[in-house]
Amino acid sequence: MPEIPEVQALVDFLRERVDGLAIVGIELGSISALKTYDPAPASLHGLPISSVSRHGKFIDIEAEGLHLIFHLARAGWLRWSDALSATTIRAGKSPIALRCRLSDGSGFDLTEAGTRKRLAAYIVRDPAAVPGIARLGPDPMADDFTVDDFAALLEGRRTQVKGLLKEQGFLAGVGNAYSDEVLHAARLSPFALASSLDEEQIQRLYAALRGTLASAVSAASGKPAKELKDAKRAGMRVHGRTGQECPICGDVVREVSFADSSLQYCATCQTGGKPLADRRMSRLLK
Repeated sequence: MPEIPEVQALVDFLRERVDGLAIVGIELGSISALKTYDPAPASLHGLPISSVSRHGKFIDIEAEGLHLIFHLARAGWLRWSDALSATTIRAGKSPIALRCRLSDGSGFDLTEAGTRKRLAAYIVRDPAAVPGIARLGPDPMADDFTVDDFAALLEGRRTQVKGLLKEQGFLAGVGNAYSDEVLHAARLSPFALASSLDEEQIQRLYAALRGTLASAVSAASGKPAKELKDAKRAGMRVHGRTGQECPICGDVVREVSFADSSLQYCATCQTGGKPLADRRMSRLLK
């Protein structure tokens, strides 16, 4: 799933390419991908694009007061073309969820792999009308997001810090991959309770959060959309690297599996050398 660094890179990529262009067509390959019905897609036709921005993991293309907003979910992606095919996509007949045509013949497709279709698009007059945006917590990359703000969010939260970092109502834009990376950089167990962190640990976690995301944003900046997934994987130190060496201490990267996800961590760096319980694997070994 794209998170802040990849979403910001897509925003920058689009902003550069759509400058001075207008939307001339919105085509739906999946009716269910569009979560709104008013304004209709045709209301965007002919409108010049005024801005491209990000709300957490949501991308917002504004055209004269109307907003085409989309969330790529776990398996969605944006595929850019300098010259889109002239063939109109038909609902239910294409792997493309949505196509946006621009006035110079370029444009992009929103695609989604797999059978669990979660990609979502919205056409609204106000971004706050998108429920997922209305529920977002603060953006951890915002200039005015301070360590005191972060500490206040953590206070009294008897929740494992790994799950809390991924909660979009707590912080906007961090997901499974970068929460693993942030906790590794902060040398904290993913199972630690947020309310149990002392002042030094909070400072460490805040610095790791900002630093990890800033480095990833910088690494993704300027890359074309088609290269961002590979760049994300290449930049990971523990996430998705089960069984490989930790680049900091040389210990093996371990995994805890859940029903539909997993986390990766280094026991030496994060848990005092003690492996975390993996209940799913324990059941398999019985």
